[in-house]
Amino acid sequence: MMLLGLEYLTVFRGDRKVVDAVSLAVAAGEVVGLVGPNGAGKTTLMRGALGLLPHEGRSTLAALPTEARSRHAAWLPQAREIAWPVSVETLVALGRIPHGARWFADSHEDVRAVSAALAQMDLDGFRHRIATRLSGGEQARVLLARALAQETPLLLADEPIAGLDPAHQIATMEVFHALAGQGHAVMASLHDLGIAARFCTRLVMLDAGRLVADGPPGDVLSPARLRDVFGITAWRSETPEGLVIQPIARAEAAP
Repeated sequence: MMLLGLEYLTVFRGDRKVVDAVSLAVAAGEVVGLVGPNGAGKTTLMRGALGLLPHEGRSTLAALPTEARSRHAAWLPQAREIAWPVSVETLVALGRIPHGARWFADSHEDVRAVSAALAQMDLDGFRHRIATRLSGGEQARVLLARALAQETPLLLADEPIAGLDPAHQIATMEVFHALAGQGHAVMASLHDLGIAARFCTRLVMLDAGRLVADGPPGDVLSPARLRDVFGITAWRSETPEGLVIQPIARAEAAP
């Protein structure tokens, strides 16, 4: 089942075309990694798809009424700022608002969803701590737990593992895989190509706002694209655990 469809999505920032006629679909059961260098348009594409930025073309998500959209897709932005000194449990419970909850989880379903999200992000022991007093990485996990508590078919996450230690980076990607296994879908922008290759079922590569590749990680992260799009060379190996890619050095683009 398709959970997100984009047809020639184009997003401008002023006079500059940041996303240029991108078409793609995200289906249930997928973990889609959005990759590309800085300024490629990854964040803008997701914000345009959500209807948070004016755009041309079509997004099935942006076309939904606001309330329906909030029940269909959860959004984890790149910014990790927590403004209010509330408990972790209270902050995560905000993810239940699209389902009719107030600012705290009061129904059985809300309590279950919040508890499940806390457990998924290894935050059981943080429930009553003040969110603003946590480290940056811990706050990032709390905000992701809030998105998970929303329990939507689709999760869009902008650099969800940035600032996390390696164990929690892996754990987060394992949570995404579990969601996909339950019939949900995740689209996440990622800068760690090794993580993207190892854990995503599919990669979408952008460069200068254009879609340059879409497919299995091993195909998308070809030596030529790593050189021409990212300007690097990389060591790669097929292992029993999957594809392993490690950037090695900067490389000159092909003439």
